[in-house]
Amino acid sequence: APAPTAPAPAMPDAADAPREGVDYFVLAEPQPTLGQGGIEVAEVFAYTCIHCAHFQPQVAAWKKKQPAHVRFTPVPAAFGGFWMPYARAYYAAEKLGVLGKTHDVMFKALHEQGSMPIQNASNQEIAAFYAKYGANPKVFAQTMDSPAVEAQLQRSRQFAMDTGIEGTPTMVVNGKYRVTGRNFDETLRTTDYLVARERAAAK
Repeated sequence: APAPTAPAPAMPDAADAPREGVDYFVLAEPQPTLGQGGIEVAEVFAYTCIHCAHFQPQVAAWKKKQPAHVRFTPVPAAFGGFWMPYARAYYAAEKLGVLGKTHDVMFKALHEQGSMPIQNASNQEIAAFYAKYGANPKVFAQTMDSPAVEAQLQRSRQFAMDTGIEGTPTMVVNGKYRVTGRNFDETLRTTDYLVARERAAAK
């Protein structure tokens, strides 16, 4: 849970501030956020993306430090092909209450252990993985193809298109800014800067 008393990051001096058009882009039209309340930081990611796997430990540590007014929202990329089964798995795991136990370990299974196939993964193979963490495999496989998950996939796909996502992982702050950090540290530094900017504008 976010720490309600965590201090907000200080705005950097102008000379050190992230640069528009280099470190981030202002979207031509602000987009609706995926949730309500606070300042949303959305991460468009894919379990099959090795860069997302490398970023995940830093994102997880960053998330724990955020104050209550920052709402972090992972958004699985639904770009078609082998991206889709694991995007469906994310939403199925969320719906069935096992996401918290499986989010980090799915990255490890795919990219460290090689125990899950990156391409051509069937619903049954994926469901068997989640069964290790308490999910009913038959229900999980069915949920992956449910209308509720399909609707969430369409929403995440539209969000990625409307915010100009070109690759993963990409952070989007409050539906207004797309972060283009040169490395993971810079990505999070720029994200903090934009969150502080949104916080200041709201006061």
